[in-house]
Amino acid sequence: MTNQTATVTPAAPEAGPEPLPHGLGVSLPATEDRAKTEGTFPYAADLWAEGLLWAAVLRSPHAHARIVSIDTSHAREMPGVRAVITHEDVPGTPMHGRGRADRPVFASDVVRHHGEPIAAVAADHPDTARMAAAAVIVEYEVLEPVTDPEHAFEAEPLHPDGNLIRHIPLRHGDPDAVGEVVVEGLYRIGRQDPAPIGAEAGLAVPRPDGGVELYIASTDPHSDRDAAAACYGLEPARVKVVVTGVPGATADREDQGFQLALGLLALATGCPVKLTATREESFLGHAHRHPTLLRYRHHADAEGNLVKVEAQILLDAGAYADTSGESLAAAVSFACGPYVVPNAFIEGWAVRTNNPPSGHVRGEGALQVCAAYEAQMDKLAKKLGVDPAELRLRNVMATGDVLPTGQTVTCPAPVAELLEAVRDYPLPALPKDTPEDEWLLPGGPEGAGEPGAVRRGVGYGLGMVHMLGAEGADEVSTATVKVHDGVATVLCAAVETGQGFTTLARQIVQETLGIDEVHVAPVDTDQPPAGPSCRGRHTWVSGGAVERAAKMVRTQLLQPLAHKFGMSTELLQITDGKITSYDGMLSTTVSEAMDGKELWATAQCRPHPTEPLDEHGQGDAFVGLAFCAVRAVVDVDIELGSVRVVELALAQDVGRILNPAQLRARIEAGVTQGVGAALTENLRTNRGLVRHPDLTGYALPTALDAPDIRIVKLVEERDVVAPFGAKAASAVPVVTSPAAVASAVRAATGRPVNRLPIRPQAAVVTAQ
Repeated sequence: MTNQTATVTPAAPEAGPEPLPHGLGVSLPATEDRAKTEGTFPYAADLWAEGLLWAAVLRSPHAHARIVSIDTSHAREMPGVRAVITHEDVPGTPMHGRGRADRPVFASDVVRHHGEPIAAVAADHPDTARMAAAAVIVEYEVLEPVTDPEHAFEAEPLHPDGNLIRHIPLRHGDPDAVGEVVVEGLYRIGRQDPAPIGAEAGLAVPRPDGGVELYIASTDPHSDRDAAAACYGLEPARVKVVVTGVPGATADREDQGFQLALGLLALATGCPVKLTATREESFLGHAHRHPTLLRYRHHADAEGNLVKVEAQILLDAGAYADTSGESLAAAVSFACGPYVVPNAFIEGWAVRTNNPPSGHVRGEGALQVCAAYEAQMDKLAKKLGVDPAELRLRNVMATGDVLPTGQTVTCPAPVAELLEAVRDYPLPALPKDTPEDEWLLPGGPEGAGEPGAVRRGVGYGLGMVHMLGAEGADEVSTATVKVHDGVATVLCAAVETGQGFTTLARQIVQETLGIDEVHVAPVDTDQPPAGPSCRGRHTWVSGGAVERAAKMVRTQLLQPLAHKFGMSTELLQITDGKITSYDGMLSTTVSEAMDGKELWATAQCRPHPTEPLDEHGQGDAFVGLAFCAVRAVVDVDIELGSVRVVELALAQDVGRILNPAQLRARIEAGVTQGVGAALTENLRTNRGLVRHPDLTGYALPTALDAPDIRIVKLVEERDVVAPFGAKAASAVPVVTSPAAVASAVRAATGRPVNRLPIRPQAAVVTAQ
């Protein structure tokens, strides 16, 4: 046997773990993802305090009634009841409201909508609180409700300010212009609820100085603090709002009146008080998307070029103004869509009724008009015998075009590129290529439909939204960045509602300072204001403030090194935690350069100012715009009227992709919300009374209802006036997808489809 010698090669030392990618452009996961997945994330409903009392609110069962008397004596005498409060117990301003303070904390003389608060109770057990609230005896004189917004103009005033909240008459171009082809339409958009994942909840804790701390899922803490302080008759410094975990928000997170009653009870009892709303109370209390009536007339020449658009837009604000004036401005300004329209004459009104309150919901105003003007484009294409996508391409706007408000579009507006991308994307396979027993029929699995009754349709939608506040709103945010012992901390009162701001803030600091470990501090009103979490504000304004503060810290860090080596800070760069010079002469780590020091800086970001629309609807009212194109493919059972959205192909201009995974998630969520508005979501009322204030009767789309969503193109054309060049991502898919779905149903059925959500009878085709 031959001897063999084995050669053993020493194993290479194991490499350390790869550094996690960080900075802008990376799909950095959110820090709270694990806690939310495991159920350990601290939401407002989970709060607790020693000596806790429980609250309940008595709400009106009527949509419109005069209050004759309120008797709280029986409730006060119940064992365990610590306080019962009504309008008589409000020491400060009795009115509140996000846009206009016209909404009472508690109704005193008249009830204006179903579910309006009348009284609130604090007791030592939640059941006791609910029974005590029910024991408050209210004598009503029921009045005839005003539920048709068209009747609000001549109806008796529902409020001292009258029923008309705002009227905008937009005049642009030649009123005598006439097109060779004219199409008209009447459209109705239903009442969509924001349906937050968790109902409103909060905890109020009295302070030794006679003030109060509110622990709530607020999306605009400083505004909520100021409203609370005015209601309580206190200085703002004696009221503190601490933002608890927000379980998602696609609008103003909660009715301000909810937290006002909570704080009043804490002040009245001297004890912590917790209030958790039922889903029914949530439906009745917070604001919904404005139901809208729209009349349109489009003029075009023989080639399909738009000549003039005439429209009347009527928003049902419900009982109080809220942000209806802002929603109307968006609706009127975008009434023609992302198209070049040389002549536009739009009349817009927002009116009070005795219907549930309306207010800010993602894409407010823009969604309603998008559904209408895209229906008009379909009608024009049909009348002219032109392909619907081709007709749209002949009219789309681009950078440098002028809105009907007279404002020049200075931001990137690649509308044609977006539409071409979805038009040219391959269509999904036809059902005939699938065995019948594998069909996904409209109406869901095991549906009653027959394959022979199914028709496929393809439709398009082009939408636009404005970013940030409008019409002179002072958009400003403040942020502080601190660095110590290799750890950075961001302090900014921008509330994380699911839009990903805390993740973005970490990425900005990582990119600027090369520090891996970045924490974002919890939000409260001891920090400077950052404004509400809506319209992509915090990506732009608060992200801009974080970036400026981080750059100031960067300068503090690099200046001593630059001075020592006789160079400017611009010649130094920070990459992967190392500081190097352009010539390679300097190389050190960030931690070595810090040398135990604590560095910090505070900065503000304020975009360029805007102006209110004038008496003719003209003015530079918007900071920036975002655009989206959607192609919808639907299957319609023309016998049953059921609709299945097969696929939505989407292209969107995003300015710059800051977090790819987060961006796609936001777009997909927005599209799904839009599908709900198109097919299922409508908070129905009967004489002002909500018919189904629960998630059984209100049909939200689930994961099983969500269609295949194909993000076929994301155009990165940076907006030079925006920090990072990024644009708001989630609102414009919500706006555009309902119009695309309706367009596809029109194509499948030949029916006009002039109402959202689409009712089954609108999709039924009667045999000829």
